[in-house]
Amino acid sequence: MATSLNPALAWTRLREGNERFVSGQSMHPNQDAPRRSSLVEGQNPFAVIFGCSDSRLAAEIIFDLGLGDAFVVRTAGQVIDDAVLGSLEYSISQLKVPLIVILGHDSCGAVSATKSAVEAGEMPSGFIRDLVERITPSVLTSLRNDKHDVNDMVVEHVKQTARRLADTSRVISGAIEDGSTAVIGLSYSLGEGRAELVSSIGRL
Repeated sequence: MATSLNPALAWTRLREGNERFVSGQSMHPNQDAPRRSSLVEGQNPFAVIFGCSDSRLAAEIIFDLGLGDAFVVRTAGQVIDDAVLGSLEYSISQLKVPLIVILGHDSCGAVSATKSAVEAGEMPSGFIRDLVERITPSVLTSLRNDKHDVNDMVVEHVKQTARRLADTSRVISGAIEDGSTAVIGLSYSLGEGRAELVSSIGRL
């Protein structure tokens, strides 16, 4: 069964949870045994959060969520690949999630590595190269806009990632067009704990 929340209400719920986390008043909802038991037969998350794998960016904690609240997908530097697209499309088509969140953060190691690679003209070895190649367009856009700070590049990468989802996936673009889903981009401050809205696609 789909959640009763629309995109705007889903964003409000996330924002309120983040405010509780920032102020040190987290409620830790939906984390008890009855909640666990109630989810055995199925899940009904109200948001899908596609974020960086950084250990300091645990989605359920920073948005004060519990079991079954969020469908979470994570890669270093929130880099999109086919598995990510498939996971996000599943959350929209099967779970009817009303909100997709792209979650980046300041001082991101993957974006910093890409900035260094671009400036040095040398690509890293192994599969890290694949991450860097996928983040490079965001870094180059930032540099063309005379923004050389890593955190500016993170924001640009969040925006480009959100736009790429809407442009690449017919499932996601269709859900945006009919108003059942929106995509938002957030930039998280590691020090403050606040997730700030930096982009939105669709009706909120």
